[in-house]
Amino acid sequence: MLAILGYLMVITFLYLIISKRLSPFTSLIIIPVLFGILAGSGSKLGSWMMEGIENVAPTAFLLLFAIMYFGIMLDTGLFEPLTGKILSLTKGDPLKIIVGTAILSGIIGFDGDGSTTMMICVTAFLPLYKRLGIRPVILASIIIMQVGITTLVPWGGPSGRVASVLHLDPTDLYKAMLPGMIIGLLYVVGVAYILGKKERARFNIEEATHVMMASAVENPIIESPSLKDDQTIATAIRRPNLIWVNFLLSAVIMVGIILEWLPSAVLFIIGTSLALLINYPSLRDQRERIAAHAPNALAVVSMIIAAGIFAGIFKGSGMSGAMAQTLISIIPLGLGSHMSIITAIVSVPALFFLGPDGFYFGILPLLAETGASYGVSAKEIGVASLFGTPFGIMGPLVASIYLLIEITNINLGDLHKHTMKWALGIVVIYIIVALVVGVISF
Repeated sequence: MLAILGYLMVITFLYLIISKRLSPFTSLIIIPVLFGILAGSGSKLGSWMMEGIENVAPTAFLLLFAIMYFGIMLDTGLFEPLTGKILSLTKGDPLKIIVGTAILSGIIGFDGDGSTTMMICVTAFLPLYKRLGIRPVILASIIIMQVGITTLVPWGGPSGRVASVLHLDPTDLYKAMLPGMIIGLLYVVGVAYILGKKERARFNIEEATHVMMASAVENPIIESPSLKDDQTIATAIRRPNLIWVNFLLSAVIMVGIILEWLPSAVLFIIGTSLALLINYPSLRDQRERIAAHAPNALAVVSMIIAAGIFAGIFKGSGMSGAMAQTLISIIPLGLGSHMSIITAIVSVPALFFLGPDGFYFGILPLLAETGASYGVSAKEIGVASLFGTPFGIMGPLVASIYLLIEITNINLGDLHKHTMKWALGIVVIYIIVALVVGVISF
C-alpha cells in the first residue's frame, strides 16, 4: 500500500509540475502532505516536515548567502575588467571570439547563476557575433554548455537539490565532480576552437580585424526606455577602486571552501558581511543591495526548504523504502551493483524531459534507496545524478533556456540540434573521469 501511494505521489508531483498546473514549490509541500494524510500519518507530518527542514538547513543557508555574495560582487563590477580584457584580445577574429566566449562563460559561470552568466556573456559578445556574421546559435551553445558545468558549484541549483534530497554536503559533491568539471571546461574550449576554425574559414581575417566593437547603442539585448536610468544606477554602485580587494576576498573564500577552513555556509556569511562593509559602508546602501538580491535568494531557499519537507514526509512515512523494494525486485541481481552507472545514464533523458525538480525530487530518492540495498552509497548516486546536468540545463522545463534563446533570437530546436552532440561529450567525460578517480564504481 505504501509503495502504491508513493508511486502515485511521485506521478502526481511530476504531472503537476510538468503540466505547470502547480509550481514546484507548492507541489513539493502540498502533494506530500495530502498523500501523508491518505497514508494515515497525519499526526506525524509535523515532525517529519521539521526533520526534513533541519536536514536541508545548512544547504539553504549556503545558497542564501552565496547568492547574496556573488550578487554584490557583480554590483561592484568585479568581473568587468576580465570581460573587457577578453574582448580586447579577440581583435575581430571569429576563432578568438568564440574561444573567448567559452573562457569568459566558464569563469563567470562559477557564480552559480546561469541567468547572470547568460546576460553577461551575451551582452559582451552578441554585438560582435552579429557584426561579423557569426551564427548566434554558436554563442548560445557555448554558453549553455559552460553553464551546464559551472552550475555544479556548491551554491548552484543541481548540487543544492541533490544535497537536500540525499542529505549530503554540496561541497563534497562539488569536490567529487571537480576533476570532471575541469576537463569538461577545457573540452568546451576545445569545441569552441573547432567551431571557431570553421567560422574563421568563412571570413577574411584581415578585414575582420578592422571591425569596431559594438557600442551600447547597438546592443540588441537592452532596449528599455529606462536604459539611461539603469546605466546611471549601475555606475553608482560600481567600486572600481576596490576591485583587487574584492578579488582577494573572493579568492580567500574559494580557497577556504576547497581546504575546508570553515563550513561553506559560514564562509559566505562572513564574506557577505565583509563585502557589504567594504563596498557599501552606508547603511542605506547596504539595505538597497540586500533588497536587490533578496528575490533571487528567497526563490532558491524556499525551494530547498520545500524539498526538505517533501523528503521528510517521503522518507518518514516509509513510502521511499517501500518503493525502493519494488524497484529492487525489478532490477536484475547482476545490475544492482552498477546503480551509479545506471543513475548516470538515466539522468540524461530524465533531467532533459522531467527537469531538475522532477528528477531530483521525484526519481533520485528511489534510485538512492535502491542503490543502498546493493551497497552503493548515497554519495555515489548523488554524484552520478549530476552527470546529466548539461542536458538538464537546456531542457524545456528550465526557465533560463528561454532567456537565452530570447536574447540571442534563436530557435530552441536549433539550439538543441546544435548543442546535444557536443553536450554528450561532457557526460562521457564525467563518467570516465569519475570511474578513473574512483568517485563512482562500475
